[in-house]
Amino acid sequence: METGNTVTQGSAAQSADRKHRLKSIIGGSTGNLVEWFDWYVYAAFALYFAPHFFPAGDQTAQLLNSAAVFAVGFVMRPVGAWIMGLYADRHGRKSGLALSVTLMCLGSLIIALTPDYNTIGVAAPTLLVIARLLQGLSVGGEYGASATYLSEMAGKERRGFFSSFQYVTLISGQLLAIAVLIILQNVMSTEDLNAWGWRIPFFVGAALAVVVFWLRRGLAETESFKNAKAEGKPKSGFWQLLTKHPKETALVMLLTAGGTLAFYAYSIYMQKFLVNTSGFSREVASEINAITLLIFMLLQPIAGGLSDKIGRKPLMIAFGVMGVLFTYPIFSALEHTKDPLIAGLLVMAALVIVTGYTSINAVVKAELFPAHIRALGVALPYALANTLFGGTAEFVALRFKSAGWEQGFYWYVTAMIGVSLVVYLFMRDTSKQSEIIED
Repeated sequence: METGNTVTQGSAAQSADRKHRLKSIIGGSTGNLVEWFDWYVYAAFALYFAPHFFPAGDQTAQLLNSAAVFAVGFVMRPVGAWIMGLYADRHGRKSGLALSVTLMCLGSLIIALTPDYNTIGVAAPTLLVIARLLQGLSVGGEYGASATYLSEMAGKERRGFFSSFQYVTLISGQLLAIAVLIILQNVMSTEDLNAWGWRIPFFVGAALAVVVFWLRRGLAETESFKNAKAEGKPKSGFWQLLTKHPKETALVMLLTAGGTLAFYAYSIYMQKFLVNTSGFSREVASEINAITLLIFMLLQPIAGGLSDKIGRKPLMIAFGVMGVLFTYPIFSALEHTKDPLIAGLLVMAALVIVTGYTSINAVVKAELFPAHIRALGVALPYALANTLFGGTAEFVALRFKSAGWEQGFYWYVTAMIGVSLVVYLFMRDTSKQSEIIED
């Protein structure tokens, strides 16, 4: 009888633990979705608001200016990763998540309220830059805190699956931004959308961020953070990261370089590429981007779950090999196609390839570092690589186009994926040698 009660109690405890993990993962993921919605609204609506902040020049010149400001936001991401990575390691993952969404709210509100260039002159693009700097600070801390939180909350057997929701919600935020764009394109006239309708999603993002702040304040803290705190581990710090974990820090930067560039090239820049190079209308380009991103989002947990069975390394190698072989052919074909179906299939092929990186990159980075320095270790080197390669993707692509050699960008993406492929081939499989010791 006693044995039966013990088994029942054990099963009940396991069930309660699973529910606790699931609730925390859903809570953390929902906040991550809104955070990334706010970030991606800028890219989704750039075609509409760029003339208000940068009135001079043709469409390519305006997009180039808006892409430069998009890249400026990335300059603050390493700073945000450093400051809030330290904060999350010292004060808890959920505290870092709450702080990051507050800064994102403020940045969105500034963009929504800023008058155009004709009204306040150079102050308009200046305020736009300030808003993106705040949002860059926010996202720099968000990635490390959310990737660490989801990886630590997931159990060992399903860590790849559950941590993949970091990119599910990241893509969901981007998809939601595009969905808002499509809705506004269909319910508003082009004149109204160009004149003032583009401000609506920034107001929506600011309001949602306030809701997420309260949601995140109620999240449970991870056992990894609690244990590291109780054991009196050394304080997280920049110098300790470089001196105690130099190999892991370099690994994160190098494995991120090709993956983040490919992701931004295939997703964020793709909408503008379809309009500015392929010649599709803005509405058709938005629809292609939305459909392909929806399928891409659904692929993340499938690939994450597969990594729990076969390891992380095979997926990253598959991305590297296929990215090197097919990036140039895909972009070249997209450059000349006028059929939306063919364009959609080509974009989807590119996104299937990059899934080998996006689905597991968060957990791979988290598994490289011990708990007391994990948030900083995940966030800072990732943010540096993301700033250098992801944040500049649109700018570099448009510079190649302006110079009359657009194909140079295709070779650039291919080469950086090749650099990361070399790293994938020689690094350890983190699913088999993980620094996350809690089940």
